[in-house]
Amino acid sequence: MSIKTSTLPEGGIGLIEAKGSLMGGDETVELRQAVAGFVDRGYEKLLIDLSGVTYLNSTAIGVLVSAQTTYARRNWQIKLSGINKNIQNIFVITKLTLVFEVHDTMKEAVASFK
Repeated sequence: MSIKTSTLPEGGIGLIEAKGSLMGGDETVELRQAVAGFVDRGYEKLLIDLSGVTYLNSTAIGVLVSAQTTYARRNWQIKLSGINKNIQNIFVITKLTLVFEVHDTMKEAVASFK
């Protein structure tokens, strides 16, 4: 599992790219810290790309929900991109599709930021 952070020049968007499995261990801590780093630096737009994620558990979902809550409280935007069919099914079953704005590609997500 790896978590890579960077910024996109299009409108000062923070980017987190996750790869592998988010199973509630060190990688989930890394994800939480990556989100906190963008919040601390005042990035009002955050894109989390999950196209490289093969599996996530309830702990990882909790980190994503916490990130969404943090951003929503500040009237900031957070978007997800690239979730695979298995993760999409989890999002539909748990109704997280009502919580998150999810796009098929990073390009679509970037274009959707206001």
